[in-house]
Amino acid sequence: MFDIYMTRLHELTVVLYALSVLLYFIDFLQHNRKVNQTAFWLLAFVWVLQTVFLFLYMMKTGRFPVLTIFEGLYFYAWILVTLSLGINRLMRVDFFVFFTNILGFIVMAIHTFAPMQFEENVMGEQVVSELLLIHITIAILSYGAFSLSCVFSLLYLIQYDSLKRKKWGARLWRITDLTKLDHMSYVLNLIGVPMLILSLILGLQWAFLKLNGMPWYDIKIIGSFIVLTAYSLYLYLRISKGLSGKSLALWNAASFLIVLINFFLFGQLSSFHFWYR
Repeated sequence: MFDIYMTRLHELTVVLYALSVLLYFIDFLQHNRKVNQTAFWLLAFVWVLQTVFLFLYMMKTGRFPVLTIFEGLYFYAWILVTLSLGINRLMRVDFFVFFTNILGFIVMAIHTFAPMQFEENVMGEQVVSELLLIHITIAILSYGAFSLSCVFSLLYLIQYDSLKRKKWGARLWRITDLTKLDHMSYVLNLIGVPMLILSLILGLQWAFLKLNGMPWYDIKIIGSFIVLTAYSLYLYLRISKGLSGKSLALWNAASFLIVLINFFLFGQLSSFHFWYR
C-alpha cells in the first residue's frame, strides 16, 4: 500500500514538474514575468512534494536514501530543485532555473518510471504502462496545439489573400485581423514544442525500459524529431530572426503536414508504436 501511495505521489510530482518546465520554456522565449512567477511557485510545490516523499521514505527505511542507484537519482533530483530555487531567489540568474530543471525533470522521470525500484513485477508493469499513457497523452496534446496553430495560419493565409486582392466582403470581417491570427499561431506553437519535448523524453524512457535495445532507427522516432526540428525552427525564425506574416504561416502549415505524416504514416511503419494501428 505504501508503494502505491508513493507511486501516485511521484506521478503527481512529475506532472507538476512538466507543467513548471513548460511555463519556464514560455518565459525563456517571451520574458513573461507572470508566467515566470507561476512556474516558480509550481516548482516550489514540486519541491514540497519531493521533500514529503523523502521524509516518508526515510521513516520507512530508517536510513538516508542514497544506498541504491534509484535512491541516489531521487536525491539528485531533489538537490537540483532545491539549489535552483535557492540560487534563483538569491542571485536572480535568468534562465538558470529553466535549464537546470530540464535536467531535473529527466532525472525525476527516470527515477519515477523505472520499474526496477519496485519489488513486485505487477507493480513495475503498471508503472511502465502509466508512463506510456502519460507519454501518449502529452504527445496528443502537443499535436492538438499544432493543429490549432495550423488553423490560425490557414485563416491568416485566407485573410492575407483577401486583403491583397481587395476582396471586401462579409468573410473578411468575420475573420479576425492578421496580427491576432499570427500571434495565436505563435502562442500555440510555443505551448506545443515543450510538450512535445517532454513527451519524447518520457517516450524514450518507456522504450529504454520496455524494448530490447533502443531502436533509434525506428521511423516514428525519427519522424518525431523531424517534427520537433520543424517547429523549433519556426520559433527560431519568429523570435531570433523576427520573421512573421505569410512566409511563417506557410512554414507552419508545412510543419503540420509533417505532423500528419508522422502520426498516420510513420505510426503504421513503426516497429513498436502499435497503439496507432
